[in-house]
Amino acid sequence: MCNSRETLRHRNRGGVPSPIAGSVSTFGVLVTESLKLSPLDAIHRALGALFTDFAGWDMPVRYSSDLAEHHAVRTAAGIFDLSHMAEIYMVGPGAGAALDFALSGTLSNIPLGRAKYSLLLNDEGCILDDLVVYRTGDEEFLVVANAGNRFVAVEAIRERARGFECVVRDDSDSVALVAIQGPNSFDILDNIDGLEVDGLAELGYYRCLSATFRGTAVLIGRTGYTGEDGFELYIPATDAAEFWRAATVAGETRGLQACGLACRDTLRLEAGMPLYGHELNSFLKPVQVNAARAVDLTKDNFVGRDGVTAGVSAGAAVLVGLRSDGKRAGRADYAVQSNGRTIGTVTSGALSPTLGYPIAFALVEPDFAKLGTVVDIDVRGTAIPATVVSLPFYSRKARA
Repeated sequence: MCNSRETLRHRNRGGVPSPIAGSVSTFGVLVTESLKLSPLDAIHRALGALFTDFAGWDMPVRYSSDLAEHHAVRTAAGIFDLSHMAEIYMVGPGAGAALDFALSGTLSNIPLGRAKYSLLLNDEGCILDDLVVYRTGDEEFLVVANAGNRFVAVEAIRERARGFECVVRDDSDSVALVAIQGPNSFDILDNIDGLEVDGLAELGYYRCLSATFRGTAVLIGRTGYTGEDGFELYIPATDAAEFWRAATVAGETRGLQACGLACRDTLRLEAGMPLYGHELNSFLKPVQVNAARAVDLTKDNFVGRDGVTAGVSAGAAVLVGLRSDGKRAGRADYAVQSNGRTIGTVTSGALSPTLGYPIAFALVEPDFAKLGTVVDIDVRGTAIPATVVSLPFYSRKARA
């Protein structure tokens, strides 16, 4: 498996390679020559989107501007095409037990209609992917993996499910994922023509329920990757365009704006959410990246357990949040220093559109991870002071 952060190539509306000034970070992507198209591709092109090669998919990186789309999600609502994500179904009486063995958390006891964050670990206890698992039936689970890790996740889960009474089904190519995120997201969903759903108002965070859109089955999760209230809707790819158009109509008077991957990156960074290939990779263990809560060591047997319990070396890097003053932001791969000595590396960074100051994730030596510690980020030869702060950088609860 490749764990390096690979070059993100942006293409303008005419398909000519072009750099993006002020790009928030280098996404962890797999670039291929033959790109998959989203079932919403024609809609994106009609909207004049700028595209990017992302994990082998041609996906919209922005429609208008990163800042406008970011602020739309924080103040009203944004609609995202996430159809590049992987949807893996586990079906059968042994599905829960298989997931307990395959993943770091205990999934078999998730109540129907709930979701849980978990990790796919290797034998050494390092992270192959981070995932969300929904319980969609008494003997059915939906595992959502990152786009770039689809085949790694499918192969690992299938191998680990051997001997359990269940079927592993990769439905990634037939399922579209549309996210509506922001303070107005509930009002928009509640007014989509043809969306029939009971109990939406009572649906709590990390919960899911079944619905229909004009006769087609839909799964709605109150989940997201932006730090705002919002929903993620899993719908057959053949019905995705019709749903997007209906959602757009419902959002016309509610501030809904089409949003690309660039603003999703600054939104998740502000919310303190890691991105695989940046904050997570197969050389890092959960304890290093604030993900130990996703590991259930009360389980006697799961892949990676021995590696997790073996711990890490005394000097192993740990993930921290950094805040700077001014406008110059550290970016992915910039050095973090103390008294001129490199003690870590920025994994993601941006000038926060919401907060107005630079923020960053960084992997640093553990002696520099204490809250309030001041370090320097080498921003193109200039040492910019940064302070270790608690995560998340932004919280809608704090805002309220």
